Amino acid sequence: MYFKQILDEIVGCASYVIASRQSNEAAVVDPSINIAQYDVLLQERGFALRYVIDTHVHADHVSGARLLAAEHGLEVSLYESAGVCYPFHSLHDGEELPLGQLRLRILHTPGHRPELISILVVNPERSPEPSMVLTGDSMLVGDVGRPDFGGGDARDQYESVSHLLRLPDWVAVFPGHFEGPCGNGMCGRPSTTIGFERLYSPLLHMERDPFIESLTDHVPARPLNMVAIEATNRGKADMSWAMLTRAAPIERVGVEEIANRDGETLLLDVREPEEYAHGHLPGAVSIPQAELASRLEEVPRGRPIIAACQTGVRSIRAAQFLRQQGFEDVRSLEGGTEGWIASGQPVEYGDTTLAKPRIAESEWSHAGVLRP
Repeated sequence: MYFKQILDEIVGCASYVIASRQSNEAAVVDPSINIAQYDVLLQERGFALRYVIDTHVHADHVSGARLLAAEHGLEVSLYESAGVCYPFHSLHDGEELPLGQLRLRILHTPGHRPELISILVVNPERSPEPSMVLTGDSMLVGDVGRPDFGGGDARDQYESVSHLLRLPDWVAVFPGHFEGPCGNGMCGRPSTTIGFERLYSPLLHMERDPFIESLTDHVPARPLNMVAIEATNRGKADMSWAMLTRAAPIERVGVEEIANRDGETLLLDVREPEEYAHGHLPGAVSIPQAELASRLEEVPRGRPIIAACQTGVRSIRAAQFLRQQGFEDVRSLEGGTEGWIASGQPVEYGDTTLAKPRIAESEWSHAGVLRP
């Protein structure tokens, strides 16, 4: 067997190449938009691509699955309930995809999204049991995938992770994310084992009700350009440019500089609407980071822009995206709205009857592990 994990440091995602050295057939799972790297690997190794699989419809990065599949004369493989607008090869729970002597066993693990699958990798010549599982955004290292968008469900997430925890301790876990907005409790490692997560993942020690409550009580902000990216991955739009592909250096400005800014400078608040309503810088315009690409025409060109969020993390990435789109004079408020308020500066308020606020990107944490 050949196995390779490929990490994308910009968006914190992982993709995988699995191949049989006997048949030279390969599968690529959750490919990034940079499909050239897979073509080079396949050519160098002499592998023929047989499957291109997306574990689910991604919302934080543009998938390269359709491009890669079309290039090799294939259809993308997705779970049967995937709500996309293009033809795909339908996968079913319990189905096994042959890959030479290997078997890729499909395990439906909804929760983060209803169509999400995990993939058990079995090499029968070595063992009838799986040696590894690709969990997509279901089980992460030290966390689980958030269920708050795309039809996800915390109750399904509990059942799915419980199912995964019934696997033997030795099974290696390779998730779809090692950092990023999918789960803010991730420890940053790109892989783990079932046994280690069963023992040491804080969230997985919780009983059902506390587990569900922890995933639904405090909802983190939606990912950068989620609206455009999800629509692109569903085939409803073609906005692959909406994904952040480079981390440009962004200048941070302090409270004093903003307080003394000229009238030409646009203050762009990229937090969620309910965060904005509960207190924002006077005159700031609200465009949540999740909607930035789909509302890009609302951002004036030729004016200085200062992006603001809650603590200064989201605003950096939003500013990097604007720079990527050709906006030249873009900076970020250091310390965010929290720093502005702490310095005693005036604040404006909006409609505070909105839903419970999402929490800042630096504040989401889990305490407490699911019983297998």
